[in-house]
Amino acid sequence: MELNRKFPEKRVVITGAGSGLGRALALEFAKRKWNIAIAEINDTRAKETAEMVEKEGGKALTIHCDVTTPADLDNVLKKVLEEWQGVDILINNAGVASAGWFEKIPLEKWDWIIGLNTNSIIHGCRSFIPYFKERKAGYIVNVASNAGIASLPEMASYNATKAAAISLTETLRIELAASNIGVSVVCPTFFKTNLMDQFSSPDERQRKLADTFFGNAKTTSEKVARHTIQSIEKNRFYIITQKDGRNIWRMKRFAPELYFKIFGIVYKTGFFDRHLVRLLKVLNIVG
Repeated sequence: MELNRKFPEKRVVITGAGSGLGRALALEFAKRKWNIAIAEINDTRAKETAEMVEKEGGKALTIHCDVTTPADLDNVLKKVLEEWQGVDILINNAGVASAGWFEKIPLEKWDWIIGLNTNSIIHGCRSFIPYFKERKAGYIVNVASNAGIASLPEMASYNATKAAAISLTETLRIELAASNIGVSVVCPTFFKTNLMDQFSSPDERQRKLADTFFGNAKTTSEKVARHTIQSIEKNRFYIITQKDGRNIWRMKRFAPELYFKIFGIVYKTGFFDRHLVRLLKVLNIVG
C-alpha cells in the first residue's frame, strides 16, 4: 500500500538524522510531505537537516537525543505526542562503525559500539512499542548492515552489533504481527555515507581498508533511503538494498560451507589485503 495512504497523518521519527542515511531518509520523507522528527545528539547537524527538510516540503521537528540513554527516547515519544498527537513510523538509524582484530579491540570500545548500535535499538523499541500496541498500528525500521549477515574478518564488534540488530528485528516481526505493527530491518552493503566520521579501530590498516570500501562504493545514501521507503510500502522484512548484498545473503544461506571456504581462502592467502577491492568489484560490491 502507498505509504501516504497507509499513514495519512504522515509522522516519522528518525534517530541519527543529522547526517548520512538518517538525513537521506528524512529528505525522502520530506518529498512526500511528511512530518519528520530529527532525533539527534548533534544539534548543529539536526538544525541543518531540519532546514533541508523544510526546503523539500516536509515539516521538521528537532529533538536532542542521546540514543544510549533510555530516558532520551522516552522524551522523543513525549515530544512527538505533544506536537503531533501521535507517530506512525520509528526508524532506529543511529549507529557507528568499527574494525579491529578480535583480541585487540579494547573492552571499552565493545561497550561503546554495543551502546550505539544495539542498545539504541532496544531503547527506541522499548519506548515506542507500548504506544504502537495501544493504537494497534505503526511501523518500526531498524537499520542494521549486511555485516550482520556476512561477517567480514577484522570487524567483529561491528558485525556482532549488526547481527544483534537483525535478530532483534526478526523477533519483533513475529511478536508484533498480532498488533498490526510492521517491522523491517535494513541491511545495506557499502555505500557513500559519513560512517567514517566516528570510525574506531586500534590499527590504521583497518581504517585504510574501510576508507577504500566506502570511498569506492557505487551506491549513495539517497538510493538506500529510496529503496528503504519503497520496501516499507511493501511491508518487506529484509531490506537488502544492493544486488551484491542479496547475492551474498543467498550464498551464505544456501551454501554456507562454500561461503566460508571461499572467504577463508581469500583471507588466509593475503588476497584480502592485496586485491579485495578487485574481488568486491567482481561480486558487484563496489564500483
